[in-house]
Amino acid sequence: MKKVCHVTTVHSPFDTRIFHKEAKTLANAGYEVLLIAQHDKEEIVDGIKIIPLPRPKNRLTRTLFLTKKAYKLALEQKADIYHFHDPELLPWMAKLKNKTGVKMIYDVHENVPKSVLSKHWIPRFLRRIIAFTVDIWEKRYSRKLDKIITVTESIAERFQKEKTIIIRNTPLLIKIDKIIPIEYKKEKPIVVYEGGMTEIRGVREIIKAATILKNEIKLWLMGPFLPPVLEEKILTEDKKEYVDYKGNLPLEEMYSFLKCADIGLLLFLPEPNHLESLPNKLFEYMAVGIPVIASNFPLWKEIIEGNNCGICVNPLNPKEIAKAVEYLIEYPEEAKRMGENGRKAVLEKYNWENEGRKLLKLYKNLLIDNY
Repeated sequence: MKKVCHVTTVHSPFDTRIFHKEAKTLANAGYEVLLIAQHDKEEIVDGIKIIPLPRPKNRLTRTLFLTKKAYKLALEQKADIYHFHDPELLPWMAKLKNKTGVKMIYDVHENVPKSVLSKHWIPRFLRRIIAFTVDIWEKRYSRKLDKIITVTESIAERFQKEKTIIIRNTPLLIKIDKIIPIEYKKEKPIVVYEGGMTEIRGVREIIKAATILKNEIKLWLMGPFLPPVLEEKILTEDKKEYVDYKGNLPLEEMYSFLKCADIGLLLFLPEPNHLESLPNKLFEYMAVGIPVIASNFPLWKEIIEGNNCGICVNPLNPKEIAKAVEYLIEYPEEAKRMGENGRKAVLEKYNWENEGRKLLKLYKNLLIDNY
């Protein structure tokens, strides 16, 4: 049995992409799968052995010390393939590759240099300098690795073509389809947003649009507020009549709420990294058969308008968002048709079952190259 070791210093051990999609796909295919991540204890979950990292006190501690700890633990595992997920691990994983000659995969979840431009904790005057430095640094280290996985074509263009494969962050249909919708007496149409709630992901604009429509809809929010104080700032008591914050739910429970909703929102602001992102929640909305109202980014429009499964709007304009919601409420047959179109597109194209096959082929080819 071939041994695979996933490594992350940033993500949760039960991250949807890392654990539920990639690690489980490999384990189900017969690989011995290890996962080094921040966790409280060593344990085996769904056939995957979690090797715990301590929780750092802050971002600096994580970057300077936890990455080295992860490298040492990874070296001890003597895996056949290492698969890591964070740019801060690049020098350490390149060192492990140089020391052992083992096969190494870098999974790039976003355009890292462009994401730097939106980091609120980096002084604004330093962001472009740091982004430029990170771009050079990431490309330099990635040349030493065997394969690069990215989630979109535009991110893939940053790396060597012959080393790069696109594995999109699409939903697990088998997991979604077995979920039963919650029992809920619906008095008004339900509009939902799921995922991390930050200012640059449009949570203020979403709540402003809900305020415009407060007599017509119920807005469900599911996911963590980041930073947590944002909840108190924008989800004030007077809004709780029409905004229902469900908290940060387990994946299965979140799907059960999604299946009861009428419209899904995806209104990231036009930050540099967002223009090239392809959030999993877009495909999750489509998978449960609800129409999507999303930011009018070219990549998102191509999917949403190309499959006629929703409406694209200016995410900075709450009135335009509200108008799109009103349209779907006013024309329920059209909304239903859009939801069905989205579901059909996921069944045919945008599902993890397809992407998982790409992952298994990549691993098979890497192991063949070992001999």
